[in-house]
Amino acid sequence: MKVLTDKGQTFSFSFMSYSMDKNRSHGIVTVEHAKLRAGNRKDRTRYNDYLLNFIDMDTLEEKTCWQPLLLEFNGIMLELN
Repeated sequence: MKVLTDKGQTFSFSFMSYSMDKNRSHGIVTVEHAKLRAGNRKDRTRYNDYLLNFIDMDTLEEKTCWQPLLLEFNGIMLELN
């Protein structure tokens, strides 16, 4: 993800959504064109090491997802080891 972002290229991925505030998921989310973005240092929490900050390049929205909930990257299924 970082290598592609550094080259100015986008990547696709999917993940299981999860909100700690609401303690619920809205299922699988697929992002077709994304680039990584820097996290906000002001908003550092104990969970920052587990979060992936990205920009959805189709909507230009800044978003975040949980890294352990990643399911797929550029068409390749991922598994947590």
